[in-house]
Amino acid sequence: MGSEWGKLAFIDAVEINPSITLKKGHRYPFVDMKAVDPSWRNVSESEYRDFSSGGARFKPYDTLMARITPCLENEKIARYVPTEGNEGPAFGSTEFIVIRGRDGVTDNNFAYYLTQWQEFRQFAISQMTGSSGRQRVPAESFSNFSVPVPTLPEQRAIAHILGTLDDKIELNRKMNETLEAMARALFKNWFVDFLPVRAKAESHDTGLPKEIADLFPDAFVDSELGDIPKGWHTNTLGNILELAYGKALKEAIRRPGSIPVFGSNGQVGWHDEKLTEGPGIVVGRKGNPGIITWVHTDFFPIDTTFYVVPKSECRSLYFLFYALQAQDVASLGADSSVLGLNRNLAYMNKQVIPPPDVLNAFDKQVKPLFERIFQNTEESRILAALRDTLLPKLISGALRVPDAERFIEEAGG
Repeated sequence: MGSEWGKLAFIDAVEINPSITLKKGHRYPFVDMKAVDPSWRNVSESEYRDFSSGGARFKPYDTLMARITPCLENEKIARYVPTEGNEGPAFGSTEFIVIRGRDGVTDNNFAYYLTQWQEFRQFAISQMTGSSGRQRVPAESFSNFSVPVPTLPEQRAIAHILGTLDDKIELNRKMNETLEAMARALFKNWFVDFLPVRAKAESHDTGLPKEIADLFPDAFVDSELGDIPKGWHTNTLGNILELAYGKALKEAIRRPGSIPVFGSNGQVGWHDEKLTEGPGIVVGRKGNPGIITWVHTDFFPIDTTFYVVPKSECRSLYFLFYALQAQDVASLGADSSVLGLNRNLAYMNKQVIPPPDVLNAFDKQVKPLFERIFQNTEESRILAALRDTLLPKLISGALRVPDAERFIEEAGG
C-alpha cells in the first residue's frame, strides 16, 4: 500500500549530526547518556556544563541516538525536549548521533519515529564496528539503509497518531511521579520528621483528621536513634523483615507469560510462572546492590535480587518499602569483586517502628495512590504495545492513517 511512496537512503532523508555553533567556555544544557530512558520518548538536560569542543550538539526536538554498545542495543534513543527556559542549543555525550528532519523532505517528529522502527535499529546494530565492548555504528553506514518517505502531510499524520499514544504514556509517567512523591512525602512527614507528634507536642493542629491525629502521641522519648515518638520503639531490620534470595531464571528458559521477571535494576522480562505472590518489594543484590523496586503483581525475582518477606513485627509492605529506601543499604557491600549487598549487614541497621494502628492508617492513605500508579502503568503498557504494533505498519505504508485511527478507536486508545 505504500508502494507509491518514494524511498531515500536514510542519510538523505534526514540530517545527521547537523552543524550547530556553540561558544567555547560558555555554559549550555548538557545531556548525559545515562539520562536517556529507553521507555520514554523524551529526554531533558541533565545539568549545565561549560562547552570546550567535544560532544554531540543539538537543538530542541532533535533525536539523540546512542551509537555505542550496549547503549544502542538497549534502545537508548530519545528526543531532546528541554525544560522551560532552556530552549536554545545544547550538547551531550560524544556517543550520540544527532538526527533531525530534513527541510522539505521529512518532518522532525516523523524522523524520530523512523529511529523507533525495528528494521532501522536492527540495521544500525548490524553495522557496528570496533573492538569488543566498544563497538560503534558509523553514521555513514546509513547511506546503505533506505526508508519510505511519504508526503509531508502523511508524515505529520503518522507522527501525530504515534505521538498521541506517547503523549498519553508521558502523562501517565508524570502522574505516577506525582503520586509517588505524595506517598514518599507522607512517609517522611509521619516517620522521619514526626511532624504530627511535633505539632501535638507544641499544641498545634496536625492538619490530620481527628481519628488519625489521635493515633499519634504528643511527646518524645530518647532512643539509640535519637528522639522518637512516645510509645514507638526501634528494632533491627533483621527482626522486621527477611531478605529472601531470588531464584535463577536464565532468559533462554523463560516462557511467554504475564508474570514480570525482576533483576537487580528492575524488570528484565516476562515468564509464565511466579516465584512469589505480589505485591512485593525487590532489592538489588548483585550488580545494582540496594536498588529498591515495588512490584504490584505476582512476580519472579531472579538470583541477582532479594525479595522482602515481612515478619510479624511489621506487616506493612508500604512502610517497609519506604523504610528500605531511607536506609543506605547500597553501601552495605558484600566482600567480593562483584558489587553486592550483604544482607547480614543490612539486618543490623536500626529502624523506628510505629504501633500497628499507625501503620494501618498509613496503609489506608497510600494504598489508593499505589493502586492508581498500577492502573496508569498498565494503561501505559497497553498503549506502548499498541504503538509498537502500529509503528512498522504506518512507516511501511501497510496501514494508512484512517485505518490506524479506526484501529485505535476500536482498541479504546
